[in-house]
Amino acid sequence: MSSRMARLGLSTYRLAGTVASPVVGLYLTYRTAKGKEDRARRLERFGYPSANRPQGPLVWFHAASVGETNAVIPLIREIRRRDIHVILTTGTITSARLAAERLGQEAIHQYVPLDLKPSVSRFLDYWQPDCAIIAESEIWPATVLELGRRRIPQILVNARMSDRSFARWRRRQSIAEALFENLALVIAQSDVDAERFRDLGAVPVITSGNLKVDTDAPPYDSAVFARYKKQIGDRKTWAAISTFDGEENAAGIVHRVLKERDRQLTIIVPRHPERSDEIEAALVKQGLKVARRTRDDVLSADVDIFLGDTIGEMGLYLRLTEIAFVGRSLFAEGGQNPLEPAMLGCAILSGGNVQNFREAYQKLARSGSARMVRDTEMLAKGVHYLLTNDEARRNMIEAGVATVHEMRGALSATVKGLEPYINPLTVKARLLPKAAAQV
Repeated sequence: MSSRMARLGLSTYRLAGTVASPVVGLYLTYRTAKGKEDRARRLERFGYPSANRPQGPLVWFHAASVGETNAVIPLIREIRRRDIHVILTTGTITSARLAAERLGQEAIHQYVPLDLKPSVSRFLDYWQPDCAIIAESEIWPATVLELGRRRIPQILVNARMSDRSFARWRRRQSIAEALFENLALVIAQSDVDAERFRDLGAVPVITSGNLKVDTDAPPYDSAVFARYKKQIGDRKTWAAISTFDGEENAAGIVHRVLKERDRQLTIIVPRHPERSDEIEAALVKQGLKVARRTRDDVLSADVDIFLGDTIGEMGLYLRLTEIAFVGRSLFAEGGQNPLEPAMLGCAILSGGNVQNFREAYQKLARSGSARMVRDTEMLAKGVHYLLTNDEARRNMIEAGVATVHEMRGALSATVKGLEPYINPLTVKARLLPKAAAQV
């Protein structure tokens, strides 16, 4: 496809988005009825504000979901220390809740406007951001083009490009170039990611490392932790976290295979807690007794599975064990972030489908802190080995903590890359009268 045709295609996309607004509105109503949209704040998705814009420089951060939100929180705090206001948009109810809990008044939260020209224009007309900082891999054509048209610098941070996304963009090279030329800067997680963005037309591109390594350990309620530790007593534990369809069933099979020998408690934390009813039903069908966090069930000696069916409590679940299988890797593809369990002192097991976190897994595997399994049988053997071999488990844990420590530095590298865009805003913010700056 030629460059001219690509631009024509993107213009058509913008026009189609304007025409499709009423239909998209109906779809949003459907999502609201399903509990996937915040009913009280639904108009934010059409670009209508629900908060006042403060006076002075404003940076717009966008993070799609919980993982991306956690990753950019330290960066948001760095920007706020420079007296620059921040608006953070996210796309999910759970990430909105996380932003409220962890940032409070440090940032204004809004739901991200739909990628339709009327919604994006309405959002930008009101908030008038001086800069847009987007986390990881969120590329929305109408938003990118409208920011470009207004000459608002837009920067990708902690940027990654999965194998699947790269292949998809390569098939539409001209469209990719027409979009990515609007990016003022890409700060990539790894050299591989950086090279892929360059191949697709992004300039300039630098590498920072993964911001998720520089985040604080996920918080937890110490009173709840103490209560569960007392209930668990001297039982051994292992966890299957961020699991996708099929992996909870595999964890149940592993539990049944090991139960007689290891008398363990299995903790399962699904990536999508809304699936918890069907997960529980499937585990009960295997003959297993399930306790659920949302029911505040007691972890009595006859409980087989502790189902962590809440959002934002990974810090609790990981502190209850020293062995973590990280999901979306055995039957689903892409993998999930292994850095949190490594940071919190867990020996890591994973399936082989970890393309989205390849570099992190490579470093953890090289240090001996992560092991890959092919199937459910191999997972059961790995869990049993770590449950019964204290020295091996301890060695993996220590290697993981050391590896995460060595990987730190992405935050300072990202801040340095942002300086040409942030420093002028800092000067402008600090020249404002104090009363105006605090509005």
